[in-house]
Amino acid sequence: MDKLRAVLGGRDGNNDNRNILQAANEASTLGWGTRVKGFVGCLVVGVVFSILGVGCLFIPKIGILLFVVFYTLGNVCSLASTMFLMGPVKQLKRMCDKTRAFATVVMITCLVLTLCAVFWWKIFALTLLFVILQVLAFAWYGLSYIPFARDAVLKFFSMLCNMCMK
Repeated sequence: MDKLRAVLGGRDGNNDNRNILQAANEASTLGWGTRVKGFVGCLVVGVVFSILGVGCLFIPKIGILLFVVFYTLGNVCSLASTMFLMGPVKQLKRMCDKTRAFATVVMITCLVLTLCAVFWWKIFALTLLFVILQVLAFAWYGLSYIPFARDAVLKFFSMLCNMCMK
């Protein structure tokens, strides 16, 4: 009876320290093969959307609109693909780590602002600026997963600036 009371009360005698996120993560675990298939599928869709967006640039009048929509969807799909590899909860935790929290915020903000600039504000120059910032933010975010990659990029550009100043 005590065991039943503990289970109904939300306390499983063996795992009192589990929180809701851990329970949800355990309930939605996928096998490694399924994770890889989901990753590859999402990544392929993201790349196809991005390429399709670039191809739409040459359509008169609505080309920029289609480019922004497809390119942004491509980035979202590419980002979602990584959630298949490590799981959504772990991915979200890693996105909020102190080393990449700023890059995550900038990247998501650029994604949203790009769509706002093309649909609501309808300012071409601003849309183009946000697309460029989106590319840079996504690259900076991606570099955060490679040890010392950001430091190497910063050192390269500082050397480049020093050479240009001379």
